[in-house]
Formats: sequence, structure tokens, C-alpha cells
Amino acid sequence: MATITKLYSLSLNNTKTYLIATVFIACNLLLPQLAHLVPQGGFIFLPIYFFTLIAAYKYGIHVGLLTAVLSPIANNLLFSMPPSAVLPAIIIKSVILAIAAAVAAKKFGKVSIIGILMAILAYQVIGTGIEWAMTQSFFVAIQDFRIGFPGMLIQLFGGYLVLKALAKV
Repeated sequence: MATITKLYSLSLNNTKTYLIATVFIACNLLLPQLAHLVPQGGFIFLPIYFFTLIAAYKYGIHVGLLTAVLSPIANNLLFSMPPSAVLPAIIIKSVILAIAAAVAAKKFGKVSIIGILMAILAYQVIGTGIEWAMTQSFFVAIQDFRIGFPGMLIQLFGGYLVLKALAKV
């Protein structure tokens, strides 16, 4: 029996877009708080990106972009994490992730481990290049690859499982 997958592309004039984005932003507030209970948890688990991936893949570019931009800003304002100095790089990577996840969902038309992997690689590779240009430090720019590989795996496999669980919603 095939699983019916419902992927959406909600518009900005739809109230549902803002309600769903609010839920994902709240999730992106809670998950980093849990990750930060582990020393270096933010660097290892990359929690700020998880629900941005889900939001954009499942509900489209608008929900994804709202989540991508507002989650790091809200986290910074409420918890001072991420620190203001790295906020621009995180927002840029989040936006790239939202775009890549929405494009992958549209291209594949279903929850696809390859689509999710492509979205993760896109935001990491492009984001690393941009972060390198911003910081002038290759060592800082590749931090997600050096330390955050577990987080990328969580995004890939955890994201796939969450998206599959949401497939009929």
C-alpha cells in the first residue's frame, strides 16, 4: 500500500501560512533549548535548522522562509543564542535551507531521502562558502562539517521520519 503524501505550497495571503509557521518557530525555540543541555549541543546537533527543513519541505517556501528568518531572531532575542555575531550567517544558511527544501519537495513531489539530502547539502555547501566570505576564516566556515555532522544526520534521518509521520496531514 502506497503512502499518500500531501505537500503544500501555502501563500502569504493565507492565514494558515502564519499559523503553521508559528508552530514551527515555536518548535525551533524549544529544540535548541534541549540541544543546549548538552555541552556544545548547538554546534553538534544544529537544532535551529531542523524545523526549518520540515516547514519548507512540507508546507512550501513561504512557511519555510518565515521559519528560517524568525526562528534565529526569536532565539537570539529570547535566549541570546545564537549570539548576535553569528546571527547573519545562521539566517543566511536557514534561508538557503528553506529554499532548497521547498525546491526539493516540489521536484520530488513526495518525501524523499534524496531530496532531503540535497537540501541539506545545498544549505551546507553554499552556506559554508558564504560564511567563509563573511568571516574570512575557512576553519570557522567548515565548523558544521567538523562538529555538526551528527546534526546533519539528525536532519536527514529525523527529518525523513518526521516528514513521513506528517505525510497524511
